[in-house]
Amino acid sequence: MNGVVIIGAGLSGLSAAIALAENNVQSYLVSLQPSERAQSVLAEGGINAALDTMGENDSIENHFEDTMRGGAYLADPNAVDALTRSAPETVSRLIKLGAALNVKGSQPVLRNFGGQKKKRTAFAKSSTGKIIMTALIDETRKYEASGLIKRLPHHELIRLLTKDGSCTGARIRDTYTGELTDLHAQVIICSGGLNGFFPEMTTGTTQNTGSCAAMLFSMGVRFSNLEMIQYHPTTIGISGKRCLVTEAARGEGGRLWIMTKEDKPWYFMEEKYLELGNLMPRDVVSREMFFVRRRDDTTGDVYLNMTEIPEQVWKSRLSDLREEIIKYTGDDPKNTPIAVHEGIHYFMGGIDVDDRHRTSLKGLYAAGECCSQYHGANRLGGNSMLGAVFGGRRAAETALTTDLCEITQTPFTGEDEFAAEPSEQLIRQERDILLSALGIVRNEADINRAIAALDELGSALNSPERARVMLGRAMLISARERRESRGAHYREDYPGTDESLRKKSVAYVSGNEVHTELRDIPERRTANEDQA
Repeated sequence: MNGVVIIGAGLSGLSAAIALAENNVQSYLVSLQPSERAQSVLAEGGINAALDTMGENDSIENHFEDTMRGGAYLADPNAVDALTRSAPETVSRLIKLGAALNVKGSQPVLRNFGGQKKKRTAFAKSSTGKIIMTALIDETRKYEASGLIKRLPHHELIRLLTKDGSCTGARIRDTYTGELTDLHAQVIICSGGLNGFFPEMTTGTTQNTGSCAAMLFSMGVRFSNLEMIQYHPTTIGISGKRCLVTEAARGEGGRLWIMTKEDKPWYFMEEKYLELGNLMPRDVVSREMFFVRRRDDTTGDVYLNMTEIPEQVWKSRLSDLREEIIKYTGDDPKNTPIAVHEGIHYFMGGIDVDDRHRTSLKGLYAAGECCSQYHGANRLGGNSMLGAVFGGRRAAETALTTDLCEITQTPFTGEDEFAAEPSEQLIRQERDILLSALGIVRNEADINRAIAALDELGSALNSPERARVMLGRAMLISARERRESRGAHYREDYPGTDESLRKKSVAYVSGNEVHTELRDIPERRTANEDQA
């Protein structure tokens, strides 16, 4: 039976597998963890679609424009057009599969989310990712029973198999036995974001090591917009990571303030941004928090005041968030403002794909947070789950248009250089170097120092370590070469936006050297052109 190998079993991986199975094409679903422990389960706030169930005259075009504006017009408009046009159908399909979203009557209830003037975000309290994943897992099991989906849990991607400039399969390792196996077929990468480059500093799962991305980059796969790292404004510190306080808390009435030296709470977002206030895009809110803490007339932390949220909203929409905050801080957010801090939350950059999720390597596709698609320079809340579910299906549909071969397996008995693990010391050294230059506010001097520090780590490294350093270097060079401020990338030495730089940054390896360049953003096609 013809088939595809899928690396990753979160929202995008499951969506791809289901789409293939619906077309009677087999997939091997390779993942380190079972789907129940994928990062997608952690997603809280909701999934966007212009359903207009709240009577605000929302439209697909509004969703498109909000997404483009929120991403500082760095996203591919054709990809965003397809995403936003598909959104109502995507949410409808999830509901039919059993995703228990909050509804009133038979219609999904929508909430406000940052960077959007309309209520557009469907949700399941503040556990939307878990609820949608449960529905997709159940649907996947139906196809597992028929043999159309074969799961390979506790397995990891070691390297791609290539021939004549095309991807021909994947070498995987059983993490329980160490056994290596070659799977021969086209490949869809759904491996998640680059959290592993910033251990303890991100809201993402600690299981996303970044090793898959590093290996792909070192093998010549092109990446783009690596400088675009989203800091979420409201997180709290817990063991090993940052805990997200979902944007839904502000969508339901939570307010940010900081204490002035006159001992008065200052609701700075509401004063500066009269229309959207606390619901400005995440890059704006994070930057404002960064700056207000450093003013001479303020003192202490920034707080999120949720005490004005009605009791019924806590019970019906935010009860799980309240329980989580009480668990980790000991304070009840219903009664006490909570100190919050910016934390790394999402990577807009990743594997470079076109609007049909094809990578620079024939036979290789990518979807979800591992790829650079839909979000441009800054992601709107509620668009990540949408992008993952739609992107996985889109990648699968693209693969279906090619000459798929039958999946075959062969044991690999040699030694693979990528099978070694990066040292914990190297991972933490690189993290500290990257953080020194890729914070909320950046400048060229810090970036150059970080590049020099990475170079000092030397070349006497094993292949996984060398691959990580190369990808880290690409992040830094991409940030240095974008000499402007746009979205999540704020340069204090170039605080303005330069429209001549409204291009995506592309990074790649050639001759063991990291190279970067800027490429034009495509023009938006008409409907007739898209069909052609």
